[in-house]
Amino acid sequence: MTYTYTTQQQLRAAFWELHKAMDLQARADGVRSAGQNAQHVDTRTAWCDWIDSLARDEQISEALAQRATL
Repeated sequence: MTYTYTTQQQLRAAFWELHKAMDLQARADGVRSAGQNAQHVDTRTAWCDWIDSLARDEQISEALAQRATL
């Protein structure tokens, strides 16, 4: 099976590209690269929902979905 995303780096880049407003806010707050737990709750929720939808649509492997962190 061919997946749309195969690495966490690809996932993070795509997430921030799709969520520009959250990216700008995270950069302004200085938490963009601080890790998942430093992000605002809205950003963490959007990430988890997005990862879940990618896994359900088989755009990423289940293994990648389980280990992916922002």
